[in-house]
Amino acid sequence: MQENSKALENARVSIVDDDESVREAIKGLLRSVGIRADVFASGEEFLKSDAAKDTACLILDVRMPGMSGLELQARLAAAGYKIPLIFITAHGSDREARARALEAGAIDFLYKPFNEEVLLKHVYAALKAGGEDDGE
Repeated sequence: MQENSKALENARVSIVDDDESVREAIKGLLRSVGIRADVFASGEEFLKSDAAKDTACLILDVRMPGMSGLELQARLAAAGYKIPLIFITAHGSDREARARALEAGAIDFLYKPFNEEVLLKHVYAALKAGGEDDGE
């Protein structure tokens, strides 16, 4: 699944997950289809990096030591960022977190292991939306 679009050319996706193997696997997947990706081990690391201003789509884990994915979502919203978020989790019991994430504007909530094509479909949709509509 490869998309050719001007909106995707310079798009940057950030991945926030405390599991290095997950971060690197998603980064590799995105790079294999020509999408630039940056990885962060925690929400705190992401916020300290100032990457939010250049992130067109954020893929983040729900449960991490320190700041949770839901807390990062809330902080970004409070700071005025409207970054499309795709949550990922290894915990099938995260139904309440799923509801909260989607209610707060996440575009999807995937359970690990997830289908790569499904993830890419949502990333492409997020990047296209961001390229066509710069802040509603």
